[in-house]
Parts: sequence; structure tokens; C-alpha cells
Amino acid sequence: MSAANVAKRSLDIAGHRTSVSLESPFWEALGEIAAERKLSLAALVAEIDRARTPATNLSSAIRVFVLAHYRQS
Repeated sequence: MSAANVAKRSLDIAGHRTSVSLESPFWEALGEIAAERKLSLAALVAEIDRARTPATNLSSAIRVFVLAHYRQS
């Protein structure tokens, strides 16, 4: 198994610019989920950001969100 490439993307969330680093499969899955919900990627990440606890890193919160989404499917 080869390591997935990590991609860093900048997004506007809650009125400020932030960068998020995720492995490519997570970006792909997040894009699929956003499309299913008819949201932009930034809007979905903003929802995840609002729901996470302050101690949780945004990248980790996104990974857990994606995992939970596909476990529920």
C-alpha cells in the first residue's frame, strides 16, 4: 500500500482564511459529501468547524466526519 499524497487547501471559514492539509482520498470524499448535500466544500468544512470541540484539530475533525459519513451509509 502506498502513502496517499497530502494536499493543502486554503478555504474561507467564518470570515477568515485557513489552510487545511488532508490526504487526497479525504479531499475526494469530502467533495462527494458536499455535492450530495448541495453545499460548497467551504460551506461543508464550515459546518464541521462549528461542530468540533476547541481541542480538536480541524483536519482531524474532517477525517472523523468523513469516516462517520461512510460508516452510516
